[in-house]
Amino acid sequence: MFQKLIETLKASPKRIVFTEGTDPRILEASARLLSGTFLSPILVGNVEEVHKAAEEAGFNIRGAQILDPATYEGMDKMVEAMMELRKGKMTAEECRDALMKGNYFGTMLVKMGEADCLLGGATYSTADTVRPALQLIKTKPDNKIVSSCFIMVREGVGDNTVLAMGDCAINIKPTEDELVEIALETAKCAKIFGIAPKVAFLSYSTKGSGKGEDVDKMRNACAKAKAAAPDLAIDGEMQFDAAVSPKVGQLKFPGSTVAGYANTFIFPDINAGNIGYKIAQRLGNFDAYGPILLGLNAPINDLSRGCNAMEVYSMAIITAALA
Repeated sequence: MFQKLIETLKASPKRIVFTEGTDPRILEASARLLSGTFLSPILVGNVEEVHKAAEEAGFNIRGAQILDPATYEGMDKMVEAMMELRKGKMTAEECRDALMKGNYFGTMLVKMGEADCLLGGATYSTADTVRPALQLIKTKPDNKIVSSCFIMVREGVGDNTVLAMGDCAINIKPTEDELVEIALETAKCAKIFGIAPKVAFLSYSTKGSGKGEDVDKMRNACAKAKAAAPDLAIDGEMQFDAAVSPKVGQLKFPGSTVAGYANTFIFPDINAGNIGYKIAQRLGNFDAYGPILLGLNAPINDLSRGCNAMEVYSMAIITAALA
């Protein structure tokens, strides 16, 4: 999967902002990216401190662009642009103070076209990565929420198994309409990673076998998603076994083109989604890439604070592939 993404990026190289330029994991991933020709890292931080951290950790970051908010020549212009975006909610001084922080500064670099995408969260919380994105990048015109998905990859003999799961990280209890948006954005993301999406709306019920508000929510959301995207293979509500086992799927949901063959899974809430992807990761031997933020006007992604350098490198490629 990654080799295909790299080949695509080689044809159209991108610039990615790392908001935590002195972090050893960021520096290791940047050094690896610099050895290629498909993705240029922009490191946010004091120039001397970044170089010192790289030297102490033994990473060659020669060729990386390092931008320090404290000395950035375009700061006045950036402050003006941020004030306009915040529309009276922040003064010039408040904007300037915010832009001294890597998360806001990096996000504005993307907003102003100085970078194509951003990856943060090695030391910032998810909220500190998502908040500037919502305030400055904002959601796409047809989107009302930011959602997320994980791309799950399991190596196999020959082809790998690649799945998409959403929303496992952002929306706690999505409504029917929010589930529709999550499903459509997750399907779009799946296509970028070579998945021909077959979208299953998951539940503890299959085709009316169970009752309850949560069942109704998934059934209704599925119907709305089908109406919104008639060209997509979408079905539900269905249990997970019906979604992935052809024998069970066709027994419980006869005639469905998705049941038994699903590769894109929409969970009813964050509890189910977060537990589900972690079960696949820990017991199913899938590698989990994400959360990939969906619905924004530009690719902004969040790292786990427990990530390693390889995860940073992989997420950088994924983020750039969305640009």
